[in-house]
Amino acid sequence: MNEKSVTIIGAGIAGLSAGCYAQMNGYRTQILEMHHRPGGCCTTWERDGYKIDGAIHWLTGSKPGNPFYSLWEELGALQGRNIVDHEEYARIEGKDGQVFVVYSDVDRLEKHMTELAPEDRQVIKEFTDGIRTSIDFPMPIEKPRELYGPIDGLKIMLRMRPFFAFLRKWEKATIEDFAQRFRNPFLREVFPLAVNLQNGPDFPMLGFLMSLAWMDQKVAGYPVGGSLEFARSLESRYLALGGEIHYESRVDKILVENDRAVGVRLADGSEQYSDTVISAADGRTTIFDMLNGKYISKKIQTYYGDLPVSRPVIYIALGIASTFDEMPHQTTGLDFPLNEPVKIGERERERMCVQIYNFDPTLAPAGKTFMRVYFATDYEYWKELGQDPVRYAAKKEKIAERVITSLNRRFPGLASKVEMWDVATPLTFERYTGNWQGTFLGWRITTKTLRLRMDKTLPRLENFYMAGQWLEPGGGVPTAALSGRDVVQLLCRRDKNPFAVAEANHL
Repeated sequence: MNEKSVTIIGAGIAGLSAGCYAQMNGYRTQILEMHHRPGGCCTTWERDGYKIDGAIHWLTGSKPGNPFYSLWEELGALQGRNIVDHEEYARIEGKDGQVFVVYSDVDRLEKHMTELAPEDRQVIKEFTDGIRTSIDFPMPIEKPRELYGPIDGLKIMLRMRPFFAFLRKWEKATIEDFAQRFRNPFLREVFPLAVNLQNGPDFPMLGFLMSLAWMDQKVAGYPVGGSLEFARSLESRYLALGGEIHYESRVDKILVENDRAVGVRLADGSEQYSDTVISAADGRTTIFDMLNGKYISKKIQTYYGDLPVSRPVIYIALGIASTFDEMPHQTTGLDFPLNEPVKIGERERERMCVQIYNFDPTLAPAGKTFMRVYFATDYEYWKELGQDPVRYAAKKEKIAERVITSLNRRFPGLASKVEMWDVATPLTFERYTGNWQGTFLGWRITTKTLRLRMDKTLPRLENFYMAGQWLEPGGGVPTAALSGRDVVQLLCRRDKNPFAVAEANHL
């Protein structure tokens, strides 16, 4: 039995995953978390009887047929959980009444797009064929790249060989560039709006194709109960494996002796020692604050100096005394034009995207619905505003009023049914999660960053590892969980122990 001790910083998805796999492999672990609940950015909070979900749109690997499914089974995340597979990925309305529905079913999507723009039949077929090819695209996630040997590399090359032409075509193509190929003006305008607000016009088409392929195969559904309940399932799994979690235990420093991590110092001044430290906290805070920037390289400096960070958001949550039964369910929501531009935060907005959670009754009282709206925003704007609490609170209230007014024009009568509103800003996410610039997705995925992978160790520092979405552009729940698994595989290799997994019992 391995008796080595591991301290894990952060009880987000990455930290919980690392804790679970470390416990499975005989390590004695403890997780130190600054907040009073698990999940980090994968969270839900309550207001006036409503649960406000802050994270999961869909979960890659929600059903067999996707490599991530085994990961979730091992972490106890799916047992006994209901999964909803939406028929629509997104619904985008135009000013003249036209509607572009991004159907989850690729055949239905192709038929719909061809009816909208018969003149673009060839481009549409090229797009939907790309989705079909993505269905069989291999995802080698069995172990981290640091453990690949020559034979592993050869095997992956052979698996990827049929997709070389596919990759060359799609990984450097942006969604904005592809949209310009449509002759139909409506489709050309709204096609880029189908991707998440955190992504920009340089979002790679390959990422969009992969997402839609998962939707088509129904292996990327929504876990009913919301993000905190999902995180709680990993917490339960970790505790059942014998791990310990200490909440409201903020780590200020990682203790180092002779270039070896030996423990941590907490905000209260207490120190805790262990054989290994894994930081699943914010990447920049870990490297430049907890370690005082002593263990960096030019590559790391370039990452934190030059790479684009996913834009933080203004997040508006509403509790509505209505069921919205008439509204179809969408993965990312309904995007519609505003009658006139509305000032939200630092700039005017011409469109609004609302996600109506009429598919998750656990987030609202019976006969009522939780909905959310969010806009990409500028961190510095909110940082300056946050220095004046009165102005900051007034701005949030004004934003809620403007969003409700705009929604009322799209859904007449909605304003009179609003029972709850709440506004979170980048400062909110920064305060509760410690994430740099208040983002909750880490690095922004672009055609230039698509293949970037950060090391899970730091130069010249032993007995230390990093996990979480700051190691890979695109972020998200699956990436975070996988990084925790990868780190423990590296830990086992260091200690010359075979890596073992165990599936959680079904509930």
